[in-house]
Parts: sequence; C-alpha cells; structure tokens
Amino acid sequence: MRSIKFALSVVAAALITAGAASAAEVEVNMMNMGKHGMFQLEPSFIKVAPGDTVHFVAKDKGHDVESIPGMLPDGAQPFKGEMNKDVSVTFTKSGVYGVKCNPHYGMGMVALVVVGDPSSNLKAAEAVNQPGKAKKVFEELFKQVGQ
Repeated sequence: MRSIKFALSVVAAALITAGAASAAEVEVNMMNMGKHGMFQLEPSFIKVAPGDTVHFVAKDKGHDVESIPGMLPDGAQPFKGEMNKDVSVTFTKSGVYGVKCNPHYGMGMVALVVVGDPSSNLKAAEAVNQPGKAKKVFEELFKQVGQ
C-alpha cells in the first residue's frame, strides 16, 4: 500500500512539473515609440495557449496596462497594472482579450491577446466601441485572429 501511494505521488508530481514546464511566457513591451509609431504595445497581437503568461514590460515611463471591459471571455478576471510597472498576467480562459494603456488608449496603444480558441467571445469583443485610433488598430488586429 505504501509503495502504491508513493508511486501515485511521484506520478502526480511529474504531471504537475510537466504542466508547469510546458507553459510559455511572452513578453510585450510598453513603449513611447515602436515599429508602427508612437505609443505602442509590441507585439500588439499575441497568441498563447491557456495557462501561458504574458509579461508586459514598462520599457518607457508613462504607461500602464489593463484589460478592456467587454473584451474578456466569460469568467475571466479583469486585470490592471500600475503606472511605470511591469505586470505579468496568466491567461487561463480561452477567448480574446483586449488590452490597453489607459493614458494612451485613444492614441491606439492597445493589444489583442488570443488565448486558445477565440470563438467564445470574439463577436462580443469586436462589438466593443473603441475611442480614437484604438478603433483602427483593433480593426487590423481582429483581421489576424483567423490567420
């Protein structure tokens, strides 16, 4: 009986370790100037699997990152980082997540994170009204979802 319990605990530990080892981390930079102009999250289109983490790095001052209301799958927790601070977010629910730098949202400093199958909230996320340049940026980002 002891050997069976020991064997089961070894198998459980191996499965937990294997799951943690397979999770990926993607880095997104919050920048004053990027490849596509001023005030950028780069990359702005991120595809990850459930359980993966996106690390938002404050490369330049004056930026934060937070989820956009209406652009989260059901049951996903909204997130909000602090100004000038890095933040890591582990995405566990499949769907699409809209992300913004609050001070530069209207200037198009946004990103789209696609986690696993995007179909759960894709239409709802596309329907969210976006301010200023964010509208055009999201139109381009949503075109990449099916690719």
